[in-house]
Amino acid sequence: MGREKPDFYALKAQKEGYPARSVYKLEEIHQKFGVLKRGARVLDVGSSPGSWSLYVLKFLKGSGFVVGVDLNPVTLKEFPPNSFFFQGDIFEPKTEATLRDKGPYDIVLSDAAPLTTGNRVVDTGRSFRLCDRVLELASTDLLTHQGTLVMKIFQGGDEKLLTDRMREQFTQVKTLRPQAVRRESFETYLIGLGKRRS
Repeated sequence: MGREKPDFYALKAQKEGYPARSVYKLEEIHQKFGVLKRGARVLDVGSSPGSWSLYVLKFLKGSGFVVGVDLNPVTLKEFPPNSFFFQGDIFEPKTEATLRDKGPYDIVLSDAAPLTTGNRVVDTGRSFRLCDRVLELASTDLLTHQGTLVMKIFQGGDEKLLTDRMREQFTQVKTLRPQAVRRESFETYLIGLGKRRS
């Protein structure tokens, strides 16, 4: 039960032409915290199947630039000229080199999730490792001064360690569990606003 039957957000995504319901999580985050800016360069980590990238591209209206990276192949059929998508692993140096070549970025988004096992301890540990890597990348000059970071994490692990580190790097740190998160899910989002100078 649950995932078999499309819910309100899944049906809304189909109707509005988005590949996944996750788009409404980003929409709510943006409505609350104004994370997107016209003309911004945006990095979308874990971009497949493409809902977040599509939302950002619509918001940018031809301005700015979006770079998407994911372990899975890209599913968007058309790529606007102000975008670049590739398959890669953010833990690999060659992927980081490509990201640097296309950067720096004003905004880093990550809706990435690890491969889950069903074991909450294992899954939260994997999610923490993924977020730790995203934060590591964002703490370099890959993310500009005053830049924004948004990333998903599975609750129940060491997310306090991440938020403490984020507070050292950003002037404001927020957490939000958007309404579009499934009831049975233990994910939440960490938002870093106003990156401090390195």
